[in-house]
Amino acid sequence: MNAFQITATVLIALLSLSPLTVAQERQIETSAEYHDNVVIVLDASGSMKQRMRSSGINKMNAAKAALKAVLKNVPETTHIGLLVFSANNLEDHWVYPLGPRDESRLIAAIDRPQANHGTPLGEYIKIGTDRLLEARTQQYGYGTYRLLIVTDGDANDPELVDLYTPEVLARGITMDVIGVDMDQDHTLATMAHSYRRANDPDSLKKAIQEVFAELSTDSGDFSMDEAFELIAPLPIECAAAALQALSAAGNQPIGESAWQENGSVNQSSLQNPPRAQTPQSNQTHAPPTVHRTTSIRNLLMIGIVGLIILLVLVKKAG
Repeated sequence: MNAFQITATVLIALLSLSPLTVAQERQIETSAEYHDNVVIVLDASGSMKQRMRSSGINKMNAAKAALKAVLKNVPETTHIGLLVFSANNLEDHWVYPLGPRDESRLIAAIDRPQANHGTPLGEYIKIGTDRLLEARTQQYGYGTYRLLIVTDGDANDPELVDLYTPEVLARGITMDVIGVDMDQDHTLATMAHSYRRANDPDSLKKAIQEVFAELSTDSGDFSMDEAFELIAPLPIECAAAALQALSAAGNQPIGESAWQENGSVNQSSLQNPPRAQTPQSNQTHAPPTVHRTTSIRNLLMIGIVGLIILLVLVKKAG
């Protein structure tokens, strides 16, 4: 189990020390049945209309066929999202919102996009990652979180790719990239966790299969009883403040900070889990009123829970 998952176990134990609302209780019960989460970012730019040089099959058709062949065998514990950019016939770029696999709906969604023009890849890296981070908040960090990019060309917004990609990786989101019949490797080849070349339909299907084969649902052996043992000395008020602070950290939308300038938790991102939005959104939010005592308390709680996690890691190593 990694540190993020250990933190989640401690957080759930912390929750149980204080009175819970019905909604909180249901959220904890749901988190026990955690899911692997994969958002597929599919390129529907004009170049995807071209035929693959080795087979003469349209790139877009090859990608659709490969996705349908692989996804029908994905376990029910894996949640799938399909995000498409540049298609000229879609009202919503989420042709299949991240969630459980419904085979008939998913197949129909894969078939829907029609390739058009443009490759705003950086923009859609953010949209897909923000949705994964939202899912991680809802699952208390359990499960796995992957962004799978299927594309045949470099981005029209390379500055956004360069800006967002390091932050995606720093947040613990796995980024896999498949280059579809490209003359040379994609610029993300040296930045993503994995890069696979797919120069024909068979290698495209194999590349997607390999990504899904890497999914892991191993939750480790750190138990809830151990979490209770470590946090038993904490006062309830202390536990509640630590829970509030840690729930926000690391899962805020890409490009945003979980902390205010004065060191306190960004309450808006905590109370209203972020929804994936495009970078062009014109929405603005007034900063919440924060008191210095809240800031100091939150920082103290973070330190305490950080010490707990350190003790857990030392105990496991010993």
